[in-house]
Amino acid sequence: MASAALPAFPAADVAERSDRARPRAVAAWLFAVAALVFAMVVVGGITRLTESGLSIVKWNPVGGMVPPLSAADWNHVFAEYRASPQGRLVNTGMDLAAFKGIFFWEWLHRLIGMSIGTVFAVPLAAFVALRWVPRGYGWRLAALLALGGLQGAIGWWMVASGLDQLPAVAPERLATHLVNALVLMSGCLWTALDLRADTNHISSFAGARAKPTLWIVPFLALLTVQIMWGALTAGLRAGHAADTWPLMLGAWVPPLASLVADPVSVQFVHRTLAYAVAAAALGTAFVTFRAGGGRRSAALASLIVLQFTLGVLTIIHGVPIALAAAHQACAALLLATTVWIAHWARR
Repeated sequence: MASAALPAFPAADVAERSDRARPRAVAAWLFAVAALVFAMVVVGGITRLTESGLSIVKWNPVGGMVPPLSAADWNHVFAEYRASPQGRLVNTGMDLAAFKGIFFWEWLHRLIGMSIGTVFAVPLAAFVALRWVPRGYGWRLAALLALGGLQGAIGWWMVASGLDQLPAVAPERLATHLVNALVLMSGCLWTALDLRADTNHISSFAGARAKPTLWIVPFLALLTVQIMWGALTAGLRAGHAADTWPLMLGAWVPPLASLVADPVSVQFVHRTLAYAVAAAALGTAFVTFRAGGGRRSAALASLIVLQFTLGVLTIIHGVPIALAAAHQACAALLLATTVWIAHWARR
């Protein structure tokens, strides 16, 4: 009876799991996944700007990684596109060479998305098998994997909205697709930062300055709303509604209609939120600097100035692809920096 009362195996198993955990390796992998998601966001922006998102009219998660390789294959996918609403109603005179140009961006966007699924799922399975995942992180990684799968489903849901009758994707679905991608990127970054912080065993010390917790959370919420309105602006092509700044259609406040469906009104809301985000970002950067977050403060202040400048240049130059893509990329970097500061403040 005495020997039966000694539960040695569970304790030994816990010790083994603790010894075999590799939080730094898992964190490095998550940073790489976040970088791939960032690349997907940038390429997705170019795909939208070049009107390429509806060039592939079928969803093929596995076989779609291989582009057409023969003339017959190209003619087949081109015929499918010409039968779609965009091919019939918008690009009626497009030839095969021009089609290959728009096909490339949508194919690359999907390829990166499918690659993210592989880069996430295969190493995760290996980490679990090797018991490298620290205790308490399994559920988070499973949630991130599910979020990645959801992103693919949202992507096709978005594309399908432009393959029925209207030759354009629904703006609200585009916004959902972008926001979900950025949530996935932010979740990977936050979890990776948690893993690194846990390995560093950094604790607070006497005399430490207060961190700006009360500032960073509202700013993160405001930035999220602005990104959503930026996606609506892109989906409605509202950037073309007015090409002057600071006045819009010759007035500070143009004639407004629906704030989510009218291009002029959507651009006006996006502009107005830009002022609020810029002021809040500079305020957060100042408070962060006073709390000892020098690098973080400098990154946030620099990125918000760059983002505001890119936004103005994009509008006044008629939404050129290079500037508009840089504007979207900078928004993703601004969000990543905000997550970095929020993690530092909350820890």
